[in-house]
Amino acid sequence: MSSVDTLAEQLSTYLDTPRINQVRRAYYYAEQAHEGQMRRSGEAYITHPLAVAGILADMKLDHQSLMAAMLHDVIEDTGIPKEALSEQFGDPVADLVDGVSKLTQIEFRSRAEAQAENFQKMTLAMARDIRVILVKLADRLHNMRTLGHMSYEKRQRIATETLDIYAPIANRLGMHSLCTELEDLGFSFLYPMRSRYISKAVEKLRGSHREIIDEIRGKLNEKLSERGMPGRIIGREKHLNSIYNKMKFKHKSFHEIMDVYAFRIITDTTDDCYRILGAVHSLYKPLPGRFKDYIAMPKANGYQSLHTTLFGMHVNIEIQIRTEEMEHIANNGIAAHWLYKNDNSSVLEVSQRRVDRWVQGLMEMRERADDSLEFIEHVKVDLFPDEIYVFTPKGKILELPGGATPIDFAYAIHTDIGNACVACRVNRNLGSLSQPLQSGQTVEIITAPGARPNPAWLSFVVTGKARSSIRHFLKYQKKAESLELGKTLLKKSLAGFDYKLSQIDEERRQRVCEHNQVEDFDDLLSDIGLGNRMAYIVARQLVTDPGGGSESQERPDSKGIVNLEAGSHGGSMTIRGTEGLLVRFASCCKPIPGDPVVGVMESGSGMVIHSDTCRKLPDQDADRSALTHLKWAKDITDEFSVELRVELERQRGVIAEVASAVSMADGNIERINVEEQNARLSVVSLVVHVNGRRHLARVMRRVRNVRAVTHIARVRH
Repeated sequence: MSSVDTLAEQLSTYLDTPRINQVRRAYYYAEQAHEGQMRRSGEAYITHPLAVAGILADMKLDHQSLMAAMLHDVIEDTGIPKEALSEQFGDPVADLVDGVSKLTQIEFRSRAEAQAENFQKMTLAMARDIRVILVKLADRLHNMRTLGHMSYEKRQRIATETLDIYAPIANRLGMHSLCTELEDLGFSFLYPMRSRYISKAVEKLRGSHREIIDEIRGKLNEKLSERGMPGRIIGREKHLNSIYNKMKFKHKSFHEIMDVYAFRIITDTTDDCYRILGAVHSLYKPLPGRFKDYIAMPKANGYQSLHTTLFGMHVNIEIQIRTEEMEHIANNGIAAHWLYKNDNSSVLEVSQRRVDRWVQGLMEMRERADDSLEFIEHVKVDLFPDEIYVFTPKGKILELPGGATPIDFAYAIHTDIGNACVACRVNRNLGSLSQPLQSGQTVEIITAPGARPNPAWLSFVVTGKARSSIRHFLKYQKKAESLELGKTLLKKSLAGFDYKLSQIDEERRQRVCEHNQVEDFDDLLSDIGLGNRMAYIVARQLVTDPGGGSESQERPDSKGIVNLEAGSHGGSMTIRGTEGLLVRFASCCKPIPGDPVVGVMESGSGMVIHSDTCRKLPDQDADRSALTHLKWAKDITDEFSVELRVELERQRGVIAEVASAVSMADGNIERINVEEQNARLSVVSLVVHVNGRRHLARVMRRVRNVRAVTHIARVRH
């Protein structure tokens, strides 16, 4: 019997004859196309496509995927065009073959940029038809099984790529069997010595443990028979790559890992799973905190099972309990979708939806990412962390990676909710937005209209979606703010020349843009707002001829201060205190509403506002002309930090009195430090929040009235 006949026999268990014949036809077509081509091993090339189809047949994949497996190298290796395949086998099969061919051209070289670019292509292929990646994974598995014939360098590259990219994707799609084989093969080619050493140690240990394993299996079987429960018990093998990773990353010894005896019990129905759980708990004592119910709450990749760890026979026994259907889905993941398609299996629908959601999420991140490197950084987080399961207030379950925070939760619900998030309740109590969540918590997000993401969130969020959404928002916010600030500064400089921006016609604006080598006027305004160009020089170009050549100095000078000679004529610019990313208050002098203030432009980051008596400002009059004169808006309600230095006599409870005085004046204390102390006097540093100079005066008056206070002053560094 030829190999294709053997495959046809295997397919007859789940496909009808016309479909099997289509797969045969694809085989003969590929055999003819690859005529005369050989593999490195010396076998005819057709053995490879046939083996790939065999791997997909083990997963019971549909006939179109099997045909694509037969033909997946035809376009690339034999020069037959996609159109010819469309004519012969229809568009769906030709599209699959084309998708797999494009992925085959991808080489995830160590150059991060190229790797990231190629990952984007893979994402697009998965979004069009997830079967493309399934055929590619089967192709990769067969190549890994026959990798021994390759050169050392090629083996290393392909093994690294398998462990970094393909195995995690297989895991994310729930394909456990394929994932573990890819991992073990990748590990054995990347670290042949370590692999052989661990393999020998496992063999040796398994021999000495056989009696205990048989005894535990016997007792479990006995218990199931006694209660009349259906179930087959299989021992679970520990995989070499997972043993190595536990030793390396979890710092466990080999014997610690291997002293756990693992079994899987496969039964008929979900009800049986829970009844068997009760039976095994009556046989051996369960270890507290080690029971996980992935049937009620499946993992993100659709995996379902009951996990429990028992203590018996002086050893730990790990047991997984699941149905036949769950077993098939655990091993083949999304590939199981095609087998159960006609049965309307609800489990598979959920699994399919999860995968669709994941691929959709990848597409969103791809659109938001600035470049391909940022994209792959986001994706690697999602390929495949430990999950936690948390609830929305309405009881919906959300899976998040371990370490996720309420901000990640907010973005997982919707980007707009993440962007507008201001606070959260965890189990009905107000919680911190940066606190990692735990499984089982109920999380409620509090939003406010007009709220926006805080750049500090990037330091603690863990999901790719949250990270890419925050960066995307901040990038556009910075663009909008730099435009607004640039426009304000340019108008102010133009006023010094007795011009208004509206008087400058389009043609002149365009000439100035060309002179400054920017694409459009908005880019020019953004550059001014970011402190990369001087408003005064651009204003002078707009009111005179931009090609005059006298404007030599176009960048901030070495102090990072932009020259605004027109400041004296142009009047003051008003600030409200809520300008956002490009207007910041200097931490050295901590200006507050009512203080005379000036703006200093810093290249690339906008304007920093200083008190005009700040020591960090230049002394000479010539340099002072480089500052932007500012005035405060009248209706500011925001709070600002101010540092106060309080000298007081040491008495019991005096710090509490000072704190109380600040509260009485409606001030908020941010920080309180006792700096110097001797037997009689203390110096206290206070950072308080006030909304202006009048408020500050009220706070200082209250503190001064405390009897023990001998002196109070505002600190300006």
